[in-house]
Amino acid sequence: QVQLVESGGGLVQAGGSLRLSCAASGRSLSVYGMAWFRQAPGKEREFVAAISWSGDSRGYADSVKGRFTITREDGKNTVYLQMNSLKPEDTATYYCARFRAYDNMWSRDTGDYRDWGQGTQVTVSS
Repeated sequence: QVQLVESGGGLVQAGGSLRLSCAASGRSLSVYGMAWFRQAPGKEREFVAAISWSGDSRGYADSVKGRFTITREDGKNTVYLQMNSLKPEDTATYYCARFRAYDNMWSRDTGDYRDWGQGTQVTVSS
């Protein structure tokens, strides 16, 4: 099992930036795809971004494409989400999770992920 801890959330004005971190312990992330999801109050958890274990394949939700970037630093067992040009509709709790299997892939489906972190709150004011 992998323990994941997200950090870096906060309150920011529209147009601002934040960098979220997802630090892992218990097992190396280097053999897993990783993803970020988010959940706003009253809404379902939705896919934001994902990266394969090799880093050569990434995917983004249409709503964040061109504004958010997912990266990984296996030496630090950490995955990042750089968020630029933030909008009020980006307000949510952001979660990281690892792909369910040892495989160089990712998906947009929450059911394909395990070992979710506790989340970090991002609030974007208009």
